[in-house]
Amino acid sequence: MADSSGSVKAAKVWREAALRCRKLRSNLRQLSLCSASDQRMALPDNLSQVQILDLANNSLRELPDGVDSTLTNLRALIVRRNRLYRLPAPVCALDQLAELDLAHNCLAQLPGELGRLQRLKKLCLSHNKLQLLPPQIGTLHCLEELDVSFNELGQLPPTFGQLQRLRTLDLDHNRLPCFPQQILRLGDLEELDFSGNKIDVLPQGILQLRSMKILWLSGVRLADLPETFCQLTALESLMLDNNALHSLPESFGRLGKLKMINLSSNLLENFPSALLELAHLEELYLSRNRLSVIPQKISNVSKLAALWLDNNKVRYLPDSIVDLPHLEELVLQGNQIAILPDSFGKLSKVSLWKIKDNPLIQPPYEVCMKGIPYIAAYQKELALSRPAVKPRLKLVLMGPENAGKTSLRQCLVGNKPAAPTVQSKGIEVTQWVADAENNLTFVVYDLAGDASYEPIQPFFLSPGALYVLVVSLKAYRPCAFYEQVGYYLHLLGARVPHGVVCVVGAHVDECSEREVEEKCLDIHHQIAVQEKRDVECMQAVAEKVDAALGQGQGLDLRAANPHAPFYGVSDKNLRRKKAQVQYLLNNRLQILSPVLPVSCRGHGLGRLKEKLLSVAEHREIFPNLHRVLPRSWQRLEELHFKPQELWLSWWDSARLGLQAGLTEDRLQSALSYLHESGKLLYFEDSLLLKECVFHNLTRLIDILNVFFQRDASVLLQKLLADAAVDELRAAQLHHSVQGFLLHGLLPLHVVRLLLKPHIQTQQDLRLILELLEKMGLCYCLNKPKMTPLNGAAVWFKFPCYVKNKVPHAEAWINGFILSGQPIAVEQLQVEYSFPFLFPPGLFARYSVQINSHIVHRSDGKYQVFAYRGKVPVIISYKPSQGSLQADTLSIASHATLPNIWTAWQAIIPLVEELNMLLQEWPGLYFSVHVLCSKCLKRGSSNPHTFPGELLTQSRPEGVTEIICPKNGSEHVDVALVYPPTPTVISPCCK
Repeated sequence: MADSSGSVKAAKVWREAALRCRKLRSNLRQLSLCSASDQRMALPDNLSQVQILDLANNSLRELPDGVDSTLTNLRALIVRRNRLYRLPAPVCALDQLAELDLAHNCLAQLPGELGRLQRLKKLCLSHNKLQLLPPQIGTLHCLEELDVSFNELGQLPPTFGQLQRLRTLDLDHNRLPCFPQQILRLGDLEELDFSGNKIDVLPQGILQLRSMKILWLSGVRLADLPETFCQLTALESLMLDNNALHSLPESFGRLGKLKMINLSSNLLENFPSALLELAHLEELYLSRNRLSVIPQKISNVSKLAALWLDNNKVRYLPDSIVDLPHLEELVLQGNQIAILPDSFGKLSKVSLWKIKDNPLIQPPYEVCMKGIPYIAAYQKELALSRPAVKPRLKLVLMGPENAGKTSLRQCLVGNKPAAPTVQSKGIEVTQWVADAENNLTFVVYDLAGDASYEPIQPFFLSPGALYVLVVSLKAYRPCAFYEQVGYYLHLLGARVPHGVVCVVGAHVDECSEREVEEKCLDIHHQIAVQEKRDVECMQAVAEKVDAALGQGQGLDLRAANPHAPFYGVSDKNLRRKKAQVQYLLNNRLQILSPVLPVSCRGHGLGRLKEKLLSVAEHREIFPNLHRVLPRSWQRLEELHFKPQELWLSWWDSARLGLQAGLTEDRLQSALSYLHESGKLLYFEDSLLLKECVFHNLTRLIDILNVFFQRDASVLLQKLLADAAVDELRAAQLHHSVQGFLLHGLLPLHVVRLLLKPHIQTQQDLRLILELLEKMGLCYCLNKPKMTPLNGAAVWFKFPCYVKNKVPHAEAWINGFILSGQPIAVEQLQVEYSFPFLFPPGLFARYSVQINSHIVHRSDGKYQVFAYRGKVPVIISYKPSQGSLQADTLSIASHATLPNIWTAWQAIIPLVEELNMLLQEWPGLYFSVHVLCSKCLKRGSSNPHTFPGELLTQSRPEGVTEIICPKNGSEHVDVALVYPPTPTVISPCCK
């Protein structure tokens, strides 16, 4: 998103140039030719009537015979994307040419004979290696469009000012040290792109360009604009992003025709008042500045359709912002906005809405993230009922097994030292009124440290909570820092970036004073070392991206050199990656120091309570504690806590809504907020689940605890609770428990028995199983479309219980194995790499999520073999073998080269499903790669990896093969690296 305010509009700004190009070529006879890479191109006979000759994308080092002065009717010659090192002499003899396209070649200079093309109207020389233009270019008096962008020009010839008919000039990304005076003599110039040239200042004579309509000055290091700039009164679009502007000239308001201006990534601290005079302005981009106040008179710019203010220091929006009736894009993320103006729902036309990373309390963050209609409903409800503030904060205790979490919870909640207790099983939730005077309540979640519960623990790690990481000082050893502390910090940082965590050392009473001090200092030191190492790793990635973006040749250089970092990756994707890495750097965990030592006998408890209260009441850290709700919403929450049933129907919930003063049409927004804030579960996007409300989270957690209890004796005890069970039945149930713990398989009737204490009706059972599938915890192996015949069993699979590391032997039948394929078969493999953390339970949840996409599956602990239609796929997880290796998850398929599109069709939906799942981990760093098919076929243990960003890009025009850097003699077909169509969801999307 970080680059959108510039690049998203590029096509729109230059659309007129494209229209002119089509008009120029319309109704002309065209011939397009391509040749085999190993053959010299030969032109057909009798080309005298051809008016457009297209030789693009042929890797030509010279033009074929026949391109000469005999082509008397030729009007346009297109030779882009070839390998020309010099301009062939016959081209300069084509004196009837109106258009010449030589872009994307290797031209270092141009001959003076170019001046013979006296009828030339359009000349494209972009993406070459030109350092000078010949003086004769000034004799091209008919020239209207000239593109010499992405070259190495350090100056323009003195004759350049003679191009008096020039209307469009692109000098983007050259090496011009100052603004050339020759350009000032081009009085009819309407479009100029001068971006990427480091000139620092504009000349006072800029006012001579009075015909200028579109001007790009992105990234030219401007600190200010001359007053004469404001005399360019024909300007309609102006790009000034990525400069060092502190202000705009006072008379900037004279640019009355301006419709779009981009001032992103400058140094503006005050909103330029001159912008308020631009009555025709439709698009205003002020992202990444230092603005703190938006003026009330913003409504003067009444035609505004796009307003981007993200990543500033804005604390509030003026009430008048709702009086922008045409506003369609409003981007506010990364500011300090706590309260939105009343009547915000009037902005009903806004379709692009970004508000995350703001300390919102009115409306609450959860409401704002749902969009303008939900904000309107909230504000309407607030006007109908009294506002209410009920400070409640989620407090999560986490840490390894036997760390002392349960004892600490009991000490905090009971307000007195607790006797040693048995460790908790599963997830436990308790209310703790920490400050009765201010009515501050903590909702305490005690997360079991048992590895069995890892798949469900991430569901309870959410933004806006205070986290306590508990470490047993008695058991702590410096060599085990990562298992006892570091891992949990990585887990929390990946799930809740910028989260707040307090580290507590428990069992102090079982250690000497010296031991307590030494271990607390060691934990503190190793936390700092881990954080420093992680930040340095992220900064190294950011520097590599900056280096790639800073190369003068940009994408051309990356696409031409397979050894270059980010080979073939577009600038847009690189900027997206840079924004992702910068987000991770800016949103580190907030780790409170020092480590607080406590014991269940009361030592340090008072200090810990004071710390938790002071942090919780800090408005900048926990603004959501002071969120303002309509009284009716708060009342609805209270009413939903009273019923003891497992779930409520929509109509039951609607009746409670009426008691709270909510009519049915206003209930949806209230339930949506309660779901987003974690008070209950209401899935409005599920056909079955949207008919009910899961209000009793305590009972739901009890049910989750049942399925993640890996103790066979406890499970059998639940199943054999009925005294009427005979020996045969007991043996069958024992077999079922073994199947569950080994393969994750449970028949429906055993599921019903396990849940017997928690559910009463068949509808309860059906909804719970649907909910578990929705959460990605299990799936039905043989879901019946009707009542099973002959009592056939319905089976459920819990992938996190599968113990066999590879799938069963039946998956290997019929040549399913991907290695050792016939020589004609090519393998596709997309690999995700996780250098810091592989999210717990991710592989198991992913194997549930993809169930609707695949058939004939066979599961192992770390692999899934299956088919998409008739195409085989294999999903593999490979844990790291040491601290220097990353965990990997790969998705692979195979097909013959002519049918490789079928393998892509099999893989891409699975890739997009994984990308969706990874969006639940906004602080997680991972990278994506496409493995080289040639390396895989050779059986290489370390195959070359192409950047995963290529999955989101279209196949490069005219390119058929890519060189594998691991073996320079091997060429990889482009179809084995790029999918037929780019993926919908970017692998690096955050």
